[in-house]
Amino acid sequence: MQACVYEQYGAPEVVTVRGVEKPVAKADEVLVRVRAASVTTADWRFRASAFPRAFWLPGRLMLGLFRPRNAILGMDFSGVVEATGRSVTRFSVGDRVFGATDPFSRGAHAEYVAVKESGAVIHTPDRISDQEAAAVPFGANSALAFLRDVARVQPGQRVLIVGASGGVGSWAVQLARHFGAEVTGVCSARNVDLVRSLGAHDVVDYGAGALTREGETYDVIFDTVGVTTFAGSKPALSERGVYVPLESGLREMAQALLTSCSGKKVKYAVSKNTREGLELVAGLVDAGTLKPVIDHVYPMAQIADAHRHVEGRHKRGSVIVSMGAAGA
Repeated sequence: MQACVYEQYGAPEVVTVRGVEKPVAKADEVLVRVRAASVTTADWRFRASAFPRAFWLPGRLMLGLFRPRNAILGMDFSGVVEATGRSVTRFSVGDRVFGATDPFSRGAHAEYVAVKESGAVIHTPDRISDQEAAAVPFGANSALAFLRDVARVQPGQRVLIVGASGGVGSWAVQLARHFGAEVTGVCSARNVDLVRSLGAHDVVDYGAGALTREGETYDVIFDTVGVTTFAGSKPALSERGVYVPLESGLREMAQALLTSCSGKKVKYAVSKNTREGLELVAGLVDAGTLKPVIDHVYPMAQIADAHRHVEGRHKRGSVIVSMGAAGA
């Protein structure tokens, strides 16, 4: 099969397409013929070894100290079940499915990927295309976990989403609105109309200066892109407001501990894909309540360009790659 392979850390060009051995489904796995996969911020960081200083060594130990241990990146995928292991009962050959691989094994940037039946993989609703399905897992699950489970957004609360047009932010705007919050999105001028169309009650153009309206406060500030700090955001938090950074390090971990009994708090968490999250979001997408935002679809042969696009940090929603030698 063809796969997007990287054998050293570095620039987008280290990822190339070449032939590798096709995986075989184990007893508890399904083999998926991948039709589409997303390139996420995590894929960029893994490829470039672009970790915060405090996490550089742990990151390298996880991925491979001197060179990548697993040469195929990609977690979010959609496709069709090609084969099933002997103990699999949830899926049959020919089923359309989507989900996310284990973050330690990855491997979705290939024509085939084997995933555990018990993992974060579900049937794709008929109304959702393969490209739309591949845009769901990382962004939607992260937004769901941080807003519902970490920040515990409630109806009537005022929520500020920083990076509201990105892969996580575009889902966060929609989910916060779905939870009944009054949503303000922060994005660039070119994305203001998009963020409004996703349901934001107000939109702030960060290019104009401040990220918040003067004098306004929020019950939740969710920074999806790592451009704010708790200290800088504190004046914009309500008396018992919660600051939730998607990208965090030792500083945010310490702040979460120190503010756990305070009025204004930092909430620290690590996002992960879950089957429950996928099922909830897929149902909302199928019903038309939420919609995936896709910036660009690249053929497999242009995987380096897809990485470059994501690394530029100006994408709108998700960057998708059509898998197959011809990008079919």
